Amino acid sequence: MRHGQGNSGRILILKNHPEEGIGLYGRRLRQLGIAHATVQVHAGETIPPPESCDAIIIGGTPVSGNGGSYHDFLMDETRYLKKALDLEKPILGICSGARLLAQLLGAEVNKSPNTMFGAFPVRLTAAGHSDPLFQGFPKIFPAFLWQLDAIDIPPWGLRLASGWESPNQGFRMGSAVGLHFHLEVTAEDARDLVRVFQGLLQEGIKTGARIVRENLEHEAQMAELADRLLDNFLAAAER
Repeated sequence: MRHGQGNSGRILILKNHPEEGIGLYGRRLRQLGIAHATVQVHAGETIPPPESCDAIIIGGTPVSGNGGSYHDFLMDETRYLKKALDLEKPILGICSGARLLAQLLGAEVNKSPNTMFGAFPVRLTAAGHSDPLFQGFPKIFPAFLWQLDAIDIPPWGLRLASGWESPNQGFRMGSAVGLHFHLEVTAEDARDLVRVFQGLLQEGIKTGARIVRENLEHEAQMAELADRLLDNFLAAAER
């Protein structure tokens, strides 16, 4: 992995909404001095060829994957990710990034019967416990969920993580990993999500204040695990 600063980074970050970045994962990249570049896909910026990067991180967006309601830029991004997968590039999809990967790999995305906002426990499956991405993780850990949709596991994919009310929280298929949950969201990030997407909370049962409070209660552990997960992802990308 090449280190250093600059805009021609080896880790490519696809940003799909102006209010949603990659949070603590971005902070960890800067701490490690890992070269990375962010493409504002939602704003129409051109994504460089997948051959130009070592790995890809897909950020979130409130756009639902249910019902084929994707914007044109997400359709273009899906075609790009298909090329990256053909090249076996390591890809980490976060939240809606996981939904993009799931659909690309043949799984369905549907409206979840259990809308989930806030902190929830996530459990690693046997496959998840042995996956390099989760090396050093406890079997059960807190994560931040911001979910209106539910994902299926792609055919021939491995379920890595599950939740009590939403069974599919993480999967791997080849070089691609989709995480439907967040470890990288701080309490401040959660506060911003509540403010910007206040209308979505009408579909849940928690107040914005409770969502932020739950994230704050688990922030320290989630931050530690976010760093560990990103380190594990980078280590796999070096192989």
